[in-house]
Amino acid sequence: GLFVWRLRDAGVRQIPYRFVHLYHKANDRLITFQYFNFLKRMYVTQYNKDLSQQAKPKSDSIVSPYHELQRLDQEKKVAHKISSVSPIQQSWSETSSRNELREMKSAAETEDSVVPVGAESKEDRQWKEMKLRLDDLPGILARLSKIKLTALVVSTASAGFAMAPVPFELTCFLLASLGTGLASCAANSINQFFEVPFDSNMNRTKNRPLVRGQISPLLAVCFAASCGVPGIALLTLGVNPLTGALGAFNIFLYTCCYTPLKRMSIANTWVGAVVGAIPPIMGWTAATGSLDAGALLLGGILYSWQFPHFNALSWGLREDYSRGGYCMMSVTHPGLCRRVALRHCLALIGLSTVAPVLDITTWTFPIISLPINLYISYLGFRFYRDADRSSSRKLFFCSLWHLPMLLLVMFTCKKSVLEKDDKSDLPGRSCERAMEIRLP
Repeated sequence: GLFVWRLRDAGVRQIPYRFVHLYHKANDRLITFQYFNFLKRMYVTQYNKDLSQQAKPKSDSIVSPYHELQRLDQEKKVAHKISSVSPIQQSWSETSSRNELREMKSAAETEDSVVPVGAESKEDRQWKEMKLRLDDLPGILARLSKIKLTALVVSTASAGFAMAPVPFELTCFLLASLGTGLASCAANSINQFFEVPFDSNMNRTKNRPLVRGQISPLLAVCFAASCGVPGIALLTLGVNPLTGALGAFNIFLYTCCYTPLKRMSIANTWVGAVVGAIPPIMGWTAATGSLDAGALLLGGILYSWQFPHFNALSWGLREDYSRGGYCMMSVTHPGLCRRVALRHCLALIGLSTVAPVLDITTWTFPIISLPINLYISYLGFRFYRDADRSSSRKLFFCSLWHLPMLLLVMFTCKKSVLEKDDKSDLPGRSCERAMEIRLP
């Protein structure tokens, strides 16, 4: 009895050590089963603290042998029309020789038809020389620079320039817009240059120019340099050094921080939100030459808007991101993805309320913008609660019109320069200015 009690006591003491040993052993090669429910056909495996996802291919439909035999019997039972026999009797040797000639001709035709197919398949497997036509070059470069994303970046920078509390200058506005657009083209081109092997595994990006081999990597790098260097020089020399420094920092942040982080950590979403928040700040600094509270507020609005926009987009592309090996919240942390989207939808309401406090807009702006902010918050709550493709698509498409609508309402409710001058021209301040003028 004492011996059995000793064995039980030793076994109870060894339980924690065995549990820790099993935890370390499972941590080296751990299959997280909690991801199976929402990914359906996805398998997420953690190996040495690295996530590797693999899509389960769809099974092809297999025809059973019974149905195949039944189809062959039906083909055999097909009735062929029998040609009428001519009254002139032909000899057996003539008919047999003609039948042999017909069979030889049909065999020759089938051999001729089979040979080119094999030749074409062999040619398709071989490397081919890239031929670039000048007519296709503008469209290829537009897709290389992500022209739609560049247009969004330029429009947000223009909104920041328009919201600045200074008189509007057309020349400075055009220079700032052109420099921002060139910097965005350079950053997008470098991003595609680095992500060629990963974009080839995704359905959404497999038709990009570098993936399809429409242009060479050297041409892509030369195009990025020819856009980035003049763009930063234009912002620095034509606008002001602060705007040029922000543009250079944004290119560095997008290409050297955000792009590699996409395969390392979910923190890439927050870094990408900072990248998207800098263009309106650049527009403000281009107009004023200083970094004020209004610039930070515009950057904060763009920063918060990107989370419901991108999280809703990435939710429908989880299989693509898993196949490409990108570490996104929607793949590895689905609950956090939904919470962050809802959190920043509500943050847009608070940021809109801060605008009149900072004397950027009138108090009508938070009132007029409240319905559209409440609507995107409602869709964010639907996405947080349901977490399906329907709710994510509704939130994504709402974010496409929500941002321009919010910026337009913000511009209409902007405080004019004359109102701020009237506030500054108080009786005491006017007397001080008169005394300063009278003094030599």
